[in-house]
Amino acid sequence: MRVFLCAASLALAADSAQGAGGAYATDAADVGEAGNCKVESWASFASNSDFIGAVNPSCVVDLGRPVEVSTQILRGRSDGEWNTFVAPKFKTNLIPTAIGQWGVAIAGGAVYDGVEKDLAGFFAYLPATFRISNVMRINVNAGWAWDRLADIHYATYAAGIDWRTPDNVWTLTAEVFGLVGQADTATEKQPRFQLGLRWRPVDRFSVDVIYGRNILGESANWITLGTSIRFPAEEGSNKSGEFR
Repeated sequence: MRVFLCAASLALAADSAQGAGGAYATDAADVGEAGNCKVESWASFASNSDFIGAVNPSCVVDLGRPVEVSTQILRGRSDGEWNTFVAPKFKTNLIPTAIGQWGVAIAGGAVYDGVEKDLAGFFAYLPATFRISNVMRINVNAGWAWDRLADIHYATYAAGIDWRTPDNVWTLTAEVFGLVGQADTATEKQPRFQLGLRWRPVDRFSVDVIYGRNILGESANWITLGTSIRFPAEEGSNKSGEFR
């Protein structure tokens, strides 16, 4: 179960209302305006019968600066064992993103293990975003995660690219991510991959279909279906102006 905890901690660490979002592991440096909220949910099915189901409500609040706060609730099965994780998280932007330059944010949080009924660990990371154009960006994450129950520290990494249509109806996302540190098997140390397509027919709602490989460090293939419902602070479409 430690393998599942480490992988779940990594996935929980990187979710974001302004990043690729949902089941994607790579976060962006952007933080929205105060008052913007979103509820993401997804279900992931593996070829070896592992499963992940998650819901993640998030809002941007004004704490002297915009701070995105979220709590992800994840229910999963790995090697036939079920567990529940709850992960509160914050993120705030340090350097705004812009075309042709890097933007940087800082994020962190904790993970609670429902089976052990204990605080399972903490995580922190720096997401950086380089906007190539209005329709393409590169996201890079570097961070740290502590499996408190096993007292093991990990370095975490993620990198991805988003490419959307000008009207923001379709977005293609590809990413690689993983963790570096003590592992039980070789596949735990191997990179994990995801490739997904987002359909956003209206500004408030989107659907994701994602193919993944080795998501929990078990060499399985994964299919993920996800949705996102947005509650903007102000009415009006901005589909042509931003990714998420």
